[in-house]
Amino acid sequence: VQLQASGGGAVRAGDSLRLSCKASGGTFSELAVGWFRQTPGKEREFVAVISWIGGRPTVADSVKGRFTISRDSTKNTVYLQMNSLKPEDTAVYYCATADWTTTLSHEYTYWGPGTLVTVSS
Repeated sequence: VQLQASGGGAVRAGDSLRLSCKASGGTFSELAVGWFRQTPGKEREFVAVISWIGGRPTVADSVKGRFTISRDSTKNTVYLQMNSLKPEDTAVYYCATADWTTTLSHEYTYWGPGTLVTVSS
């Protein structure tokens, strides 16, 4: 399966963005789909994950209350709704799949190319 993340852009603090992660060449099937973010020189950081069956979401404490993860099975797409964005949310955001709703990046198998989110103050 190939993943394509989209929806990134340059916004101001307090704005919202919705990222999309669409699978091609397959479906999310029984996988979990997660979002991670990374800035230069830093480790990839877990943001959120959702199980494709059951839709159980887990969101990192750093974005809880501002970010929401959801899925649309009819579109084979997972979304990351990001509200009240802050400059520290600036990063390249990646979606990836895993066998379960893990927060550990090394347990994810397929990764998309990422989409850049830039939040200015």
